[in-house]
Amino acid sequence: MPQLALYTFGVLKSPLADPTPLTREFYDLGEAVYGKIGRHPGYLARAEAVGGRPGELFGADWGAWGEFAAPSWYDKGHTPETTALATTLSLWTGLRAAFDAVYTGVHREALNRRYDWFERTEHPNYVFWWVPDGVTPTWRDGVSRLDHLGVHGPAPHAFTFHDSFDADGTPSRIRDIGPKDGR
Repeated sequence: MPQLALYTFGVLKSPLADPTPLTREFYDLGEAVYGKIGRHPGYLARAEAVGGRPGELFGADWGAWGEFAAPSWYDKGHTPETTALATTLSLWTGLRAAFDAVYTGVHREALNRRYDWFERTEHPNYVFWWVPDGVTPTWRDGVSRLDHLGVHGPAPHAFTFHDSFDADGTPSRIRDIGPKDGR
């Protein structure tokens, strides 16, 4: 049975190593978010570095998730002291499970504050795609799909909650996804 891959990418207003209260708050909240999402029904796995130090993304050992990669338009630091990005790569049983995890609880609270921590860009900040059972998506896959979404819009190859597709490429829509006010 296919699994749903989710790649997220955001550019932080300041490096993760920044000692300011706002950056510390984001980092601390991230631990709570990962804890909750990791227990959510439908969650399968996420990319986690093996060893390394906090904030080390580039050059860390990501195992089967492959070498870390960021979109070419990301123009901030690549060292633990200068990295100013937040990104995830995860696997889900389906779109509904991912939607419920993202838009409820502590993650929803974090989303409501995203502009306190993240720069606004013209690029999409997340993308979904289907992978065969037993296949682990890589960071490069995530970057490639996000770039594809930004250039070509939603398609079975790369899509969003609002414009989604089943594993066979059929357009799909789950109840309660998208703006409620008709926008």
